[in-house]
Amino acid sequence: MARVELGRTDLISRARAGDGEAFRALTEPHRRELQVHCYRMLGSFQDAEDAIQDTMLSAWKGLVGFDGRASLRTWLYRIATNRCLDALRSASRRPAKQWDIPRFEPPEPTRLGEIVWLEPYPDDLLDGAITVPLGPEARYEQTESISLAFVTALQVLPPRQLAVLILRDVLGFHANDVADMLDTTVESVKSALKRARSGLQQRRGSDAESEPAPAAESPAEDAIVAKFVNAYESADIEALVALLTDDVFMSMPPLPLEYEGRDLVGRFCAGIFGSDRRFVLVPTRANGQPAFGAYLATPTGIRHGTGLFVLTLAGDRICALTCFENSVLPWFGLPRSLASR
Repeated sequence: MARVELGRTDLISRARAGDGEAFRALTEPHRRELQVHCYRMLGSFQDAEDAIQDTMLSAWKGLVGFDGRASLRTWLYRIATNRCLDALRSASRRPAKQWDIPRFEPPEPTRLGEIVWLEPYPDDLLDGAITVPLGPEARYEQTESISLAFVTALQVLPPRQLAVLILRDVLGFHANDVADMLDTTVESVKSALKRARSGLQQRRGSDAESEPAPAAESPAEDAIVAKFVNAYESADIEALVALLTDDVFMSMPPLPLEYEGRDLVGRFCAGIFGSDRRFVLVPTRANGQPAFGAYLATPTGIRHGTGLFVLTLAGDRICALTCFENSVLPWFGLPRSLASR
């Protein structure tokens, strides 16, 4: 342990003297978990990438002021959290988009969503990011705390409450550490956490009643996913609707349209399959959940990417479908189009 500390002290000294390689050796082990932290706070993969760049630049410039009272990891979390808070305060969130699919008028939505900037997070970038040891105050499993439902619910919290809840309940930092990160008092942290927990519970109230999802990449999950792919690729509305829970929820950021209930989601999908539209689904994973790039067949044989589906499962059914734009496909290593089979 002493040898490790000596090596870290040497890296800090070299980094302070302008050694970029030493700085990367210090910070790179924390980069992925910090980016996930920024994603939880901002709900946007692109914004999280910007925030982590700002964080590393601030850390590079401010390393001379790192006094070692807190760990380097805690110091980096302080910087990242405050960069995200700055972004939230100054953010002009991406505007909602208008429906632009020709020859298909969607049914009247259940409601218009407020979190239209939500973006998916590739599972490939979660490796090493959600397996880090958590502090003793953590209340959530790391896989749950990256799910689309959880990240969406976080976005309705006021920025300060959002930061406190993630630092305390997701990452498990002590209240005094969080107070230091946010330049406030422990009492203020406790008060913000109480309000944040109440707000999150109100938003996620119905989630507690849902059946748990099957384990990731388990035979049970594979079975549901296979049925969904078969139903969707064959445009079998009856089979597709049979896979949905009664209260299934469908959203499609940055479009504000949201649909709730089997019948309404089934009507929407039936409209998508109209005019003989047929799709091919290419599997991937997002936010710890099954996901698919969707590709629309054309008369030329080329299949054009139309977007990304992310499934939320409850027991042996699908309880939510989130549909994202085709601009996210490259984040998952998926092409914009596929050649004919």
